[in-house]
Amino acid sequence: MHLRSEAIVLAIRAHGEHGAIVRALTESDGLQPGYVRGGRSRALRPILQPANLILGDWRARTEDQLPGLTVELIHSRAPLFREPLPAAALDWATALTAAALPDGQPYPRLHSALDGVLSAVEAAPAARGWAVALVRYELLLLADLGFGLDLERCAATGATSDLAFVSPRSGSAVSVGGAYGYEDRLFPLPGFLTQGGAAEWDDILAGLRITGHFLERDVLIGRDAEVLAARSRLVDRLKRAVA
Repeated sequence: MHLRSEAIVLAIRAHGEHGAIVRALTESDGLQPGYVRGGRSRALRPILQPANLILGDWRARTEDQLPGLTVELIHSRAPLFREPLPAAALDWATALTAAALPDGQPYPRLHSALDGVLSAVEAAPAARGWAVALVRYELLLLADLGFGLDLERCAATGATSDLAFVSPRSGSAVSVGGAYGYEDRLFPLPGFLTQGGAAEWDDILAGLRITGHFLERDVLIGRDAEVLAARSRLVDRLKRAVA
């Protein structure tokens, strides 16, 4: 097995005294794990940071063996970890992707979208410029894993207009008329999820509530609690930032 590719670093786990197991997302070959000799060294720690773009070289004698991985830095996003809010966004986006995707299966749309989210955080660390992109990335990940939301028509009436809610059970939109009497059991549907464009903070937080519910229920079942903790930190910091 030999693979040489650009990749986004998603997760790093210490292995042995000096090494690290790194999981990185490639465009054509999906999520690829590899063992980096000396991965915890002073020279490699700045390279092996979540959200960094690397050139990776994976080599293994058999398909079942964990490949050895050597890395070269292409682009570093490490300076963003000095600021709490951008750091929380990078932590969550990379941890979610590492936890949700199976190894070795290509998800080119997710690779492109994740790179777009990380670049948006880098370009606009104040959050207004990237929060909408993050919600859309979560929706895309749900869809590509087979848990997509149906926000085009009302689950109760079939109507395609006046869509104002989302059912927490089915993930389908519900119109004003279809929701009558059950509004308090449904998620408010923010307009930017169906109409595109920018969004106010209340709508962004509403979007995060929707995606968070379905990610936890359908994708992150039984996953490391630290993954969900990363999302809680991000949402808490967003709420404080806009309060």
